[in-house]
Amino acid sequence: MELHFTRTIGPMDEAIDSLLELAGGVHHSDIIREMILAALKVGQEEEYLADLKLMNSTLKEMRYTSKIFSSYHAVRKVSVFGSARTKPHESVYKMARRFGQKLAEAGYMVITGGGCGIMQAVNEGAGPEHSFGINIRLPCEQRPNPVIVGNPRQIEYKYFFNRKVAFLKEASAIALFPGGFGTLDEAMETLTLLQTGKRSPMPLVFIDEPGGSYWPRWIEFFKEELLAQGYITESDFYLFEAVNSVNAAVEKIHLFYRRYHSLRFVEKQLAIRLTSNIGGEAVQELEKKFSDILVPGGAIYLSGPLPAEADEPEIAHLPRLVLDFNLKDFGKLRKLIDEINNY
Repeated sequence: MELHFTRTIGPMDEAIDSLLELAGGVHHSDIIREMILAALKVGQEEEYLADLKLMNSTLKEMRYTSKIFSSYHAVRKVSVFGSARTKPHESVYKMARRFGQKLAEAGYMVITGGGCGIMQAVNEGAGPEHSFGINIRLPCEQRPNPVIVGNPRQIEYKYFFNRKVAFLKEASAIALFPGGFGTLDEAMETLTLLQTGKRSPMPLVFIDEPGGSYWPRWIEFFKEELLAQGYITESDFYLFEAVNSVNAAVEKIHLFYRRYHSLRFVEKQLAIRLTSNIGGEAVQELEKKFSDILVPGGAIYLSGPLPAEADEPEIAHLPRLVLDFNLKDFGKLRKLIDEINNY
């Protein structure tokens, strides 16, 4: 039988409908129907067992990720990266522990890779009740740190790409301490997603000890090579901030959510949700200052929820700042959010 995602396959549509009814309690059944059809279609099209195993494991891992995080959607979380080789006596380890503690005290939860070094330090500081540990199975086994062992918020992944999705999808902020290839991979991944708008704006904080050279040298490389060669633009430097103290790092995250709540693209417009309103004069100033990120003839104006946002009634009370955004200058969009928070 030739399968289609449209409801044009008679007996198969009826069989899937019956299956959904038999299972009971299925949310968004139209999407689940397409997932079932996708599995059947790949079964018809793909003979290579390794590909089927990859897709099967990926779906299972993503399902379990959603299950573990689902009870904490209302809690802001910070994903923290850094070297697994950092030792407890090192000053940066102690900074990471204090960072975890400060975040927990401020009402945040932390997400780490669940291993040793910086990951363990952050989990120690935050405590098990404020920690997620999302580990990866490696040929040279990476054991969960003592804070995460037995924690109901521990997840173990086979695939790095599923783990990356969890780190970035669930986070309200990303913080990076000095580390190796894995840390730099996460830094570049996050920067790329923020730069291209594939991840909503959020704080990206590079943390080093006082007098440390790790992040300053990388930023100098960005300027002397990437910017000088035209590979990035000046506005891309708005996407991250570098600090050398725990208090400064926590303050950067706090400040981002001082007035900004979230955003949503609605067709060709961008609705920025705010926790408190700003005056009309401030809106005029923003429109003038950030006219270069608007489409020709575009505007910035205050609004209530747009009709397409009716599926989020829990935030319908929040005021909106609506932009005719050009969908490309995401560094300057981050700068706009900073300006909104400073009013």
